Amino acid sequence: METVVQTPKYSLSLEEEKKLILREYRSLLRVLKNKMKPGDKKLLRIAFEMSAEAHKTMRRKSGEPYILHPLAVAKICSEEIGLGIRSAICSLLHDTVEDTDVTLDDVRREFGPEITKIVDGLTKIANVVDVNASKQAENFKKILLTLTDDPRVILIKLADRLHNMRTLDCMKAEKQLKISSETVYIYAPLAHRMRLYNIKTELEDLSMKYMESETYKEIARKLAETKKERTRYINEFIRPIREKLEVAQIVAEVHGRPKSIHSIWNKMKKKGVEFEEVYDLFAIRIILDVTSEMEKAECWKVYSMVTDEYTPAPERLRDWLSNPKANGYEALHTTVMGPQGRWVEVQIRTRRMNEIAEKGLAAHWKYKEDASDESRFDQWFQQIREVITNQETDTIDFLQDFKTSFLAEEIYVYTPKGDVKMLPVGSTSLDFAFSIHSAIGVKTIGAKVNHKLVPISHRLQSGDQVEIITSSKQKASEDWLNFVVTSKAKGRIRDALKEEKRRIAEEGKYTLQRKLEGMGAAFSANNLEELQRWYKLDNTLELLYQIAVKRIDLKDLKEFQVIGDRLEMPKPVKQPMAEKPEFIPGLGKKDAELIIFGERSDKIVYQLANCCKPIPGDDVFGFVTTGKGLTIHRTSCPNAAKLLASYGHRVVKTRWAKNKEISFLTGIKILGMDDVGVVSKITNLISAELRININAITIEAHEGVFEGNIKLYVHDREELDALVRRLQQLPGIERVDRYDMEDIPA
Repeated sequence: METVVQTPKYSLSLEEEKKLILREYRSLLRVLKNKMKPGDKKLLRIAFEMSAEAHKTMRRKSGEPYILHPLAVAKICSEEIGLGIRSAICSLLHDTVEDTDVTLDDVRREFGPEITKIVDGLTKIANVVDVNASKQAENFKKILLTLTDDPRVILIKLADRLHNMRTLDCMKAEKQLKISSETVYIYAPLAHRMRLYNIKTELEDLSMKYMESETYKEIARKLAETKKERTRYINEFIRPIREKLEVAQIVAEVHGRPKSIHSIWNKMKKKGVEFEEVYDLFAIRIILDVTSEMEKAECWKVYSMVTDEYTPAPERLRDWLSNPKANGYEALHTTVMGPQGRWVEVQIRTRRMNEIAEKGLAAHWKYKEDASDESRFDQWFQQIREVITNQETDTIDFLQDFKTSFLAEEIYVYTPKGDVKMLPVGSTSLDFAFSIHSAIGVKTIGAKVNHKLVPISHRLQSGDQVEIITSSKQKASEDWLNFVVTSKAKGRIRDALKEEKRRIAEEGKYTLQRKLEGMGAAFSANNLEELQRWYKLDNTLELLYQIAVKRIDLKDLKEFQVIGDRLEMPKPVKQPMAEKPEFIPGLGKKDAELIIFGERSDKIVYQLANCCKPIPGDDVFGFVTTGKGLTIHRTSCPNAAKLLASYGHRVVKTRWAKNKEISFLTGIKILGMDDVGVVSKITNLISAELRININAITIEAHEGVFEGNIKLYVHDREELDALVRRLQQLPGIERVDRYDMEDIPA
């Protein structure tokens, strides 16, 4: 049953609104007080008044005055990101050019070229974009074009997205779902890469609040219930460490930091455990006050103190002092065995490292002392610059490539000479080859990793030393796109394939010219378009290529008429009217009544997604699939975020109607102690007691532990949940989980 969240009705009077706006403006001034230079306050006032005047008739979905939004964004930029006056001014103006009568010339006249450039970068693209691309994806690409000129654009954009997420309650459910998906798919990873970890964490949690609301509420409730117990444990863990620091006369701040709801949920899914079994619900953070030249030595000294007190897990040591992350993050991370046999993560960093970790790029500028400090960000920006200058890249491809190339965690790989290359996790030998040079990449036939011969598809690990083997006879293959992950590699491979296609197409051009001459027809643009329509191809290049590789038989041209020198398509033969199918194969006619779109109960043909197998009671959405019609996905589907973020225009509002006559295939995994008759107990409960039909069952036992996979038919989520509860009550059963990421064949 759906739960409708009632948003409190907005009820402030005009006088109260004025007081609220003024209060928020003064709050912004207080935050920026220490950053003010002569003339700054006046400029800020002008920006505030310009924005307030431009938005005076506009209101947010909540009913509150729109000006409160740019004020909130400016405050986030200043207080939570650490940006200054210029960024606050840009934040106040970020929506004016798009949504109001204010022009860029107006902004330039009042604030000069620097602020105008940033506001222009923040202005959403109003031009019509490709109908096959998400507008959000297109906007994102345009924003990144400005990023390389002034990174403040993306920082302000992240602040804008954060405030929108904080105020998402007033939006419709389908809008909440789409915005949350975009956020978790692109903006949260981007915040992580820009080192805004607090903002990244909040964006993930807020996205989960709307995408997996039940799970979010459940974990939040359990965290609240266990808060006192966690606090006691943290104090017990920290006490001996503080004593050691005092004896060594090391000035440091030590505190426990709770893990986010989203990270806890990820850990539960990854390890297949319940909330109660997730022991590291928090991390201990040790922040040192030391001089810059003593940073590394003091961090390792404190690490030694921690591991003297508690036994570490060697495989969990993360040394980001010697090799900072690509985004500049520096720290020592280790996991140790604490009291009561619990694993605890300990993070050791200096005050400088902590501020950079919390405030990201803004703090990086503050501490920048020489060129080497900024090299990592500069390298990252340069890589982005190379990719986005390729204007032929499809928008959705670009969005996916950007995410995998620039927002993923990275590995460190060495050249034969010992130079370090940073690549995203999952990179292959071929990605490494393209990172060296495009000309090397297209000629790569293999590689030696740690002096051992490997194929070009070999996935690299951090610390590998790689030597590339090339051949002048090698050519790029379309198969390469299946295993490379970096944008540079994908872009260069696509370019090489296009060039090869053009070369082959020249042969098709010669063949077609001869054929048309023989028919008395011209090799003209009109005739080429006619042939494209006939063969249902997108462009002339594809037509000529298909002819060259003999996928198109030009004997078909005898069906065409030649009038003058022009080709005329043959008239289509009328086919007898086929009966309209009433249902999709595999779905009964009644199935079409299970889904309601909007507020109506129309009979719509659809299919259930194999990637998540939704059943009635699940939160779902409809997705219009090219050539396949409507597909129904769960909002928690592993593919949901990508689909909603990249193709939001194809999403259809969807909910279940009540129907107890139709059964749906789903699956459960059971883990427990192997015992005589365990299978009989399980099947008896499912079939005999609950009268649920089993489609297939497999049980595997190993060293006293069994794992069972059962496919069965249920009417709705309520019935499935009841079954899971009953199975968990059986003796010897440890865990019962629904299939989530596995394709369950019908």
